[in-house]
Amino acid sequence: MTSAFDAYRTSYDAVVQDSIAFSGLEHGFFLDAKADLLADVFGRHFGTSRPSLLDVGCGVGLLHRRLAGIVSGMTGTDPSPESVARAESENPGNRYRLQEGGTLPFESRAFDATLAVCVFHHVPLDERSGLLAEMRRVTRPGGLVTIIEHNPWNPLTRLAVSRCPFDHDAVLLGARETRTLLAGHGLREIRSRYFLAFPSRRGWVRNVEARIGRLPLGAQFLACGTV
Repeated sequence: MTSAFDAYRTSYDAVVQDSIAFSGLEHGFFLDAKADLLADVFGRHFGTSRPSLLDVGCGVGLLHRRLAGIVSGMTGTDPSPESVARAESENPGNRYRLQEGGTLPFESRAFDATLAVCVFHHVPLDERSGLLAEMRRVTRPGGLVTIIEHNPWNPLTRLAVSRCPFDHDAVLLGARETRTLLAGHGLREIRSRYFLAFPSRRGWVRNVEARIGRLPLGAQFLACGTV
């Protein structure tokens, strides 16, 4: 997996855009949707305090500029050296570390929040629990562990995944499975929300999505739990 993502260091954006071209939307729209949802989730959990955030499997860091206003500090880690190099060059104010093996390269309780965006579907089934255990380890008590993943029940999501060359190894996991994974590691206040049911920037569409977030309609979902 590492070498596969190394090969897409410079073309990552274009490859993702090709896989979602049928939607008529730019990749930036989907990044904005994630950032907006994270701003809401972090605001509800941390209030006016801005958390320090670790992005696990951060890739080339395309999301990080969009999160700058909602976190106090951004750190990313990824097993792909080429991806980490690009993330560092494009986000000089952030901190990045290469992840080697199954242990995150940080001390315990180092961050207020940890995040993994579309990472777990690349992780072998027998290694997912270990990765989540590491995310919990480096999150402070009272902090938040958050996972964003593709919704396997959405046919357009499956089409996008099938069209993306670096998703050839993807084994999608659903929201219920993700909540079970979080609960198995002792996380509390576990909740999940589907989003991108109706991809649009219109405010009323976002309001509708917020009301139907429990229904498995969205292209992706967010699940989180408190340490």
